[in-house]
Amino acid sequence: MHAMAGPRPVVLSGPSGAGKSTLLKKLLKDYGNVFGFSVSHTTRQPRTGEANGKEYHFVTREHMQKEIDAGEFIEHAEFSGNMYGTSKAAVQAVQAQNQICILDIDLQGVKNIKKTDLKPIYISVQAPSIEVLEKRLRDRQTESEESLQKRLNTARVDMELSKEPGLFDLVIINNDLEKAYSELKEVLAEVSLLGLATVEAIVHGQVSVRELRKEVLDKLPSPRDGKLMARL
Repeated sequence: MHAMAGPRPVVLSGPSGAGKSTLLKKLLKDYGNVFGFSVSHTTRQPRTGEANGKEYHFVTREHMQKEIDAGEFIEHAEFSGNMYGTSKAAVQAVQAQNQICILDIDLQGVKNIKKTDLKPIYISVQAPSIEVLEKRLRDRQTESEESLQKRLNTARVDMELSKEPGLFDLVIINNDLEKAYSELKEVLAEVSLLGLATVEAIVHGQVSVRELRKEVLDKLPSPRDGKLMARL
């Protein structure tokens, strides 16, 4: 696929229970004028409290496969018998609002996006240990034992591969939510060349993302750029 117009997206990845969804919700609550969430598609059933079009676009397997075959998806993967994926339209909808698009994608999706021209910034969120991750998943009480064990097995692979050089621009260890959130904010502000003060100005309407869009696009380095890696 060809690179999409608009600010470079940010890919947020990590196993279920690492805390990436919580961090993402906090980021969008505090900086909703700057960042926008790309709503993924899935064929799984909604969980209690989930709304169609908010957490996910809940669709049938037939519908999703038809869209994939038509080339409408940037990436897609299957986990525990359910399909997940990111459509081009979902990213374009965020970019049309002159926002920096955040994608919540699993490890398989990350590798698929690496094959495209999307060129996002890759950030992995990990729990400090598999034991901590297991406790978080059990405390949710939303998984059967079989499903939980599948998630833990996937998480072990995810945690190991997150250390692979060049796969992610940054790995955040979420041992303390507020510290992890501060690290995420600072890194996003730095790599987007906005700076926290500018982000705050955008939030309070003192400057628009549209005004900064060209400058960010012109100056933002590649994820593999040595300058970016030095910052991280």
